[in-house]
Amino acid sequence: MKSFLKILVVFLVLGVFGYTLYYLWEKSKSKPVVYQTEKPKYSDIIQKTVATGSVVPRKEVEIKPVVSGIISEVYVEEGDMVKAGDLIAKIKLIPNMITLNNAASRVDQSKINLADARRNFERQAELLKKGVIAKADYDVYDTKYRIAQEEYKTAAENLQLIREGQIKKSGSPTNTLVRSTISGMVLKVPVKQGTQVIEANNFNAGTTIATVADMKDMIFRGKIDETEVGKIKVGMPLILTIGAIDDAKFNAVLTKIAPKGDEENGAIQFEIEADVKLQQNQFIRSGYSANADIVLQKALHVLSIPERLLHFEGDSVTYVEVQTTPDTFEKRIIKTGLSDGINIQVVSGLTEKDIVQIPQ
Repeated sequence: MKSFLKILVVFLVLGVFGYTLYYLWEKSKSKPVVYQTEKPKYSDIIQKTVATGSVVPRKEVEIKPVVSGIISEVYVEEGDMVKAGDLIAKIKLIPNMITLNNAASRVDQSKINLADARRNFERQAELLKKGVIAKADYDVYDTKYRIAQEEYKTAAENLQLIREGQIKKSGSPTNTLVRSTISGMVLKVPVKQGTQVIEANNFNAGTTIATVADMKDMIFRGKIDETEVGKIKVGMPLILTIGAIDDAKFNAVLTKIAPKGDEENGAIQFEIEADVKLQQNQFIRSGYSANADIVLQKALHVLSIPERLLHFEGDSVTYVEVQTTPDTFEKRIIKTGLSDGINIQVVSGLTEKDIVQIPQ
């Protein structure tokens, strides 16, 4: 029994020793190197820069009153389409009491003067018929009577303007009716019935009753960094991406580059504008934020490879590792062209059939 146990222990020790040797041998074996490769392919290389901004109407007008008062009626809502001359709102005048009192006093005075001028005129007319006075003396009183009539008419019309905002007999549009000055969509109506409004004057911009814009004529207004502004010029195409509209891109053309930049967060930014080319039935809401890809250069359907495949020697030599046999690669100098930051154009040195090693 004891001899059996000794033999068993010896076998166990030999087994562990043998397994250890096998494990160490396996660990010492070098694993074969597997190289990852990629082939050149034909693609479009587009070099671009990005500007951030928003899409707004070119023509956006704030409708303001020409008289002060209180809104008695509002005829439009946000989103309504209006034409130039359409009613926006009606204003009830609240005249200044001092001005109203002075105008009424002037009417009374001119009425008294008119009555006196009429009596003198009628008296002189009777004397002229009897041949007592000359025609020249009569003409003086006739002129005074006509002047008194005009003064009374002017005073009465002035009083009516202060009270009602218009002269009824003139047939001219009343200032209390606010009308749209352009055709377009009503974007905003910041007032409601009962709101007090102030007319625009030299000391006050006036109360905005509505904002109207032509939503068929949109522009992109954004800013671009000073490091990129030297690469762009008027007439360049833009591709707009609007975050609020999924999977939609809009074409635009650069029309303006500001000659002066503004400092923002330590960097100089230049304002740019571009005409947005809307297709029929396309609609963009005012104020949508957008990114504009400005195409600087492009090369269409050219042989290209990812930039990560490149190797560099000094400042002038660019090369790649091209497969010659399954496990062998050779250095090949190539000439590159346009790059979009991910892929780069291969001008010479490679063909579509070549296999290029991906650097480890």
